[in-house]
Amino acid sequence: MNVKVEQSRETSPLDAVRYVLAVLLLVAGMVGFYWFADWPGPLRGLLVAAGLVLGGAVFAFTAKGRAAMEYLSESRFELRKVVWPTREETLRTTAVIGVVVVIISLLLGLIDLIVSSLVRWLLGG
Repeated sequence: MNVKVEQSRETSPLDAVRYVLAVLLLVAGMVGFYWFADWPGPLRGLLVAAGLVLGGAVFAFTAKGRAAMEYLSESRFELRKVVWPTREETLRTTAVIGVVVVIISLLLGLIDLIVSSLVRWLLGG
């Protein structure tokens, strides 16, 4: 595991401005989608995508954005270490789970039948 000493990261006033700018870009993309209602749909969709991309790019240059990028990088590194099951193992495990689900549902149905019959008998029905 990759262990690093955490350093305290203070949010600078410039980061606060970047956060506001990122949110404004996101909102501008969404407002543009509705403001330019007479434009073709794909072009309006590009407005939203541009707002997302530009807002994300501005956010990436903040302290939290750098921390998020570092987290994603470390996650990709750890994901490479995962040993994925083979197709046969996956199918076999899925079959076992299916059989167990059927058995448990039959048992629960039997218990429900017994309890409901017992309650009906006790209530005189």
